[in-house]
Amino acid sequence: MTTLRRTLLAATVLLTPLAALTPAHAADGCTSSVPYLSGEGGYDTYRIPATVVTGRGTVLAFAEGRHNGAGDTGNIDVVLRRSVDGGCTWGPLQVVAAGNGDTRGNPAPVVDPRTGAVVLLTSYNSGAVTEAQIMRGEVTAGQSRRVFVQRSGDDGRHFTPPRDITDEVKPAGWRWYATGPGHAVALTRGPHTGRLVVPANHSAAPPAGSPDTGQEARYYGAHAVYSDDGGRSWQLGFVDSSYDGVANANESSAAQLPDGRLYFSARDQKRRGLGNRLDAYSGDGGESLERPYAVQPTLNDVPVVQGSVLQLVGRKAPLLFSGPSVPNARRAMAVWRSEDGGETFTKALTVSAYRAAYSDLVQVDGGTVGLLYETGSSGPYERIEFRRVQVSDLG
Repeated sequence: MTTLRRTLLAATVLLTPLAALTPAHAADGCTSSVPYLSGEGGYDTYRIPATVVTGRGTVLAFAEGRHNGAGDTGNIDVVLRRSVDGGCTWGPLQVVAAGNGDTRGNPAPVVDPRTGAVVLLTSYNSGAVTEAQIMRGEVTAGQSRRVFVQRSGDDGRHFTPPRDITDEVKPAGWRWYATGPGHAVALTRGPHTGRLVVPANHSAAPPAGSPDTGQEARYYGAHAVYSDDGGRSWQLGFVDSSYDGVANANESSAAQLPDGRLYFSARDQKRRGLGNRLDAYSGDGGESLERPYAVQPTLNDVPVVQGSVLQLVGRKAPLLFSGPSVPNARRAMAVWRSEDGGETFTKALTVSAYRAAYSDLVQVDGGTVGLLYETGSSGPYERIEFRRVQVSDLG
């Protein structure tokens, strides 16, 4: 048994007695737990974390369970573990969407504020094809990316089978498609209160008459989908369709600001601008953007990687961003804060010096933020850790 595994198992044993605590109450001194350790539970690797807290205070930690390796395609399930003590201990692993040899992933969960139901969007493709093949248009419609929705009405204990909504949200001509990854947003103020908004990204075929060299199809664009009926039906919102090879928005996250607008933060896939993060705003619930995605220069320390944004509760509460903090490496997970609605960010806390990659933020309670993130000492995909951070420690 490796030193890393012995250390993590010891940490798990120490946390075990906390399972008897009253739901949503963590023990003093509980700061970290490991819901997913690669190599355990029948999976080679766990990746792509997403987390929400239900109306009952249960923390839900979603991930991709990759059976045969760390790669992005193949036999991949969407899995879930639940915590009733604020992220200190975790219940058994649940398979929410089974790949059965194909690829299911990019979990984007959200809690419907009207009913308390957990709504989950995920993406699918045949396990026999790769992202590059999909983006070059070398696959059949049945093999390509599709979009599914599921729903839980019992605090995440059970989910409905995946229901295909591709025809509602993926226009003809799009090739790649990815929901999130990371938590989606339920609007709680303004004319669209109750709307569920899921940030997503796509690629498109070259325009009619243009040569299909494959290069044009590599450019990504961001978009959003939304539901005004609790996830029963979906519509396509804004579409960032510049595909100019300069600012390529990919893997978006979103937060609703105190003034009611939506803030979108995206990975800049091609890195041809001045930084690796892009952002944009929507004043109409995700139906359109106030301006195109543009470089966010105060997050230049972040490498090309997915990141998460979270608006804390309160009129003057900060907007948070999480991601690795070494520009050319996936290392040193950190949290930034913004006091001006995402116009500028300041690093508030470096969580760890270890390797680190994807992450998702959630507000556990009034004084605690949860950070679910990929990390490890030798590589960034050794485990998915849940770190409890006190809001007071974020400046």
